[in-house]
Amino acid sequence: MGKQDKTYMSYEEYLVRVKEGIVTEAGHCPVTPLLQMLQGRWKSQLMYELCIYDSVRFGQLKKDLPGITNTMLTKSLQELEEDGLIIREQFNEMPPHVEYSLSEMGRDLQPVFYAIMNWGFKYEKEIYEAREDK
Repeated sequence: MGKQDKTYMSYEEYLVRVKEGIVTEAGHCPVTPLLQMLQGRWKSQLMYELCIYDSVRFGQLKKDLPGITNTMLTKSLQELEEDGLIIREQFNEMPPHVEYSLSEMGRDLQPVFYAIMNWGFKYEKEIYEAREDK
């Protein structure tokens, strides 16, 4: 059985055990690493964009994320690659170009983004109303 096939507990079991605190065998919080990998203004948005495309160039990501600077896009992509969530593929053809895609570990996050999307649709009205009140 591969890593992607392993289920650590059912959702029902999670709802019971989370009250006790769930840690890995090494005693770590299983949620913290992902939250640290996605820290920052742009990384979660970049990951979502990479869910849309099978493979995408830097310029397309720049267009899809208005407001991001070239420096921040480069830094965020490098960090996501270092964390193993995306793959950077360089094509040595004329003109040379680079494409980014989700790694296997990154693709395994798609159900997480699906759940977040559903949550966003469910609470969109309340979220934006609360922000307008500030």
